[in-house]
Order: sequence, then structure tokens, then C-alpha cells
Amino acid sequence: MERLSGYRGELRRALEEEGINIGDLISVRSRGFEYRGILMPRSELEDEWHIVLKLKSGYNIGVAYRPGETVIRRLGEAEKPHFRPPPPPVSKEGLPRVSIISTGGTIASRVDYFSGRVYPAISASDLYSVVPELSEIAVIRSEILYSVFSEDLTPEHWSGMARRVAEEIEGDVDGVVITHGTDTMGYSAAALSFALQELPVPVILVGSQRSSDRPSSDAALNLIGAVTAAARAPFAEVVVGMHRTTSDTEIAFHRGTKVRKCHTSARWAFQSVNTEPLALYRKGRIEMILKDYRRRDPERQLVLRDRFEERVALVKFHPGFDPELIDWLVDRGYRGIVLEGTGLGHVAQRCFKSVGRAVEEGLIVAMTSQCIWGRVHMKVYRNGIMLLRLGVIPMEDMLPETALVKLMWALGQTEDREEAVRLLRKNIAHEFSPRTLYQPWGGVQR
Repeated sequence: MERLSGYRGELRRALEEEGINIGDLISVRSRGFEYRGILMPRSELEDEWHIVLKLKSGYNIGVAYRPGETVIRRLGEAEKPHFRPPPPPVSKEGLPRVSIISTGGTIASRVDYFSGRVYPAISASDLYSVVPELSEIAVIRSEILYSVFSEDLTPEHWSGMARRVAEEIEGDVDGVVITHGTDTMGYSAAALSFALQELPVPVILVGSQRSSDRPSSDAALNLIGAVTAAARAPFAEVVVGMHRTTSDTEIAFHRGTKVRKCHTSARWAFQSVNTEPLALYRKGRIEMILKDYRRRDPERQLVLRDRFEERVALVKFHPGFDPELIDWLVDRGYRGIVLEGTGLGHVAQRCFKSVGRAVEEGLIVAMTSQCIWGRVHMKVYRNGIMLLRLGVIPMEDMLPETALVKLMWALGQTEDREEAVRLLRKNIAHEFSPRTLYQPWGGVQR
């Protein structure tokens, strides 16, 4: 950390003259009052006239610096506050075995009380120790695979997750939990749904909207539900497990290919789109909602197909869209484009030439809808029919994010375009359905 992070101008010069660094114990005298505490970093965007101190009580305060009036003195180095998780509880013998693989994100984050910032620093083992209820559910084996926020994950990380899950399953576990940041968890869930085929046991991705050391955190219940599902659920699929409502009453398990984060911060942010959740965790039990699911079978042999082609783009059409963006992707050697079109699956006629050129040059061009619910139907209006004639592939009721991941995956399995198209059209992990059920409430549960 920069020695006086966030401090600038005359106040910074005053601190430097006294030889003060972030983390030092200092005294600040101002207008007849003395404040003693640890000098904390400041936001770069705030004014330059306040000193931030962490008091002995643990609270932070800001003290106005007035040149010529405020006296600052260094008292010495202070012990840096840091997180000390309690020791993990001892698991009972004879319980199911569950692996927790940490990749980072809010559920695997904590507030650093020295800097005041949130870091992806808490390990899966730490989570086990601060959620002792897990010791009543399963024997936990935990590890850190990655320690990054989800926006920094790439298809290479998806492959790494898939390979690590495969290794854990070969190690004879009853289920796998992956802690993951929520912002791109839907992409990773879809990727693992295609990469991990013929699963013998459940794979549960879980996150939280608030860090695990906050009183309002949803991390503990989400993790309890996820571990319970990994240990006992009758299904063997890749799912996302998160709060179903605002209340701490239910965890919904959404299929990895049908789930979307629909709210920036609410506990119920994750929703199954164009279907219901696969199952619920409620009152310590797993309750199935859908009847059509792959059943747990420890004897089934996992098939790992973990390659992804990164030269695939998701392009959102909008009024005024410049079709040269499509041409740019063709010129850059991309192998596939997923269009997020309007309504039933349309883009403007001015785009037809560029779309046709992309198909002629061997790219796979697929169509999804910007609408959250419903499906593309490109035989209703003229523009849709023309796009079909150009060779655009309709993606039924598939989410745009899932379509992107599936096209990356299909092109990662083969260099042959026709074989990739065949894989794209094949329903592999319930990513599309032959008909979409009417949901008058939009499917949102609060």
C-alpha cells in the first residue's frame, strides 16, 4: 500500500514532515481536543483536509486539519487490526464428503479493518470455521483455487474450475461447492454445465451479496444451503444456490444454464428465467420443484470437455447500432457472434450486409433476445425471416449469456463449423426448452 494513500496537498506534507505512515499510532490536537488512533488510508475522491483515525474502540473518525492550528505527532507503530477466524469445528464421522473450492467474490471476502476496503482474502477453510453449522452437515475438504473478483475471471478460469471439480469427483466426494463472485456467476455456471457432462454428483455455485463478516450478510445461509445440496440433493447437475427471497427462509437452486442475476444488490437477485428453480433448501431439507432432472449416481463416469474458444462476441443491438462493429469482429478473426436482438429476434436491415458477410466468411452467428422472458421466433416478421435466410441461427429461449458460453464451448470442441453448429443446436444441459411456460409475474420471487 502507498505510504500515505489518499492524502495530498498541505496535509500530506505535514504528515511527511513528522515521518508518519499509514498504520502509525498518532496524536491529533485540534481546538482543545486530542484524538489518538491509527492513521487510516483515505478515499482519493474526498477533500484533502481530513485525517482519518481508527480509535481504540474500533470506530473510524475524521478530524479536520487546520494549518497553523492542528498539531500532529507520531506516537509509534500500531498493531494492525486483522481478521482472526475461530478454529474450525470437528466434523462428525460418517457424514457425506463435500469439497469447497474457493474462487473469490463477496462470499469469500472480508472487510480489511486496517484499510477499510473489501478484499477477496478469506479462504474456504475460513468460511468453514465461521459457519460451524457445516460440521453437522458434511465432512468438508476446502481449498483456494483462485482469489479474484468475478469480473476478472476468463474462459481460462472456467476450464481450470472444470478440471479441479473433475479431480475432486475422482477423489470420491459426494458433492462439490464452488464459492464465486455473483457478478459473473451465471457465466461460470453455464460454462461448467457444458464442460462437466454425465455428472455423478451435484456441483453447486454459491455467492453472497454482502461480505461474510457483515451482520447483514447472506453468506452463511447460502453456504449452508449449498453444502446441504452438495451432500444430500438427489440431483446431479450444475446449479447456482442463492437466497430465494429477502428473508432468511429459502435457498433456490437454479440450473446453471437458466439463471440470471436480475438485481445489483438484493438477496433474491438470482432468478431462473423461462423455467422454475430446480429445487429449494427449506428448514434443513432439499425439496425438488422440477421433476425432470439428472439423478445422483456415484457410479456414473464424468466426461470432461473443458475447452472454450475465446474469439466469440456477444453483441447487443440498439437503435443507431453501427454494423461496422460486426465487420470489425470478422476482420479480427472471430469465429462466432451472438446477437442480442430486439423482441422476437431482430436487428435493423442496415445490418444485413455485415451479418451476411460474417456467415459467408465462416462465422457462426446466433440470435437471442434482449427480453428477459420469452423466446425468439424469427418467422413472424420480415426482418427475422431475412436473417434466417442469411444463415442466422435462432437460440430458442436461451439466455444471451448462456448462448455466448455455449458457442464458446461448441467452437472449443471442434474446428469444423458444421459440427459446432450441431453442438449449438443440441440441448445439452437444459439450456433451452421446446416451449416456454407463461409466467405472469415474470418469475421473480421476493
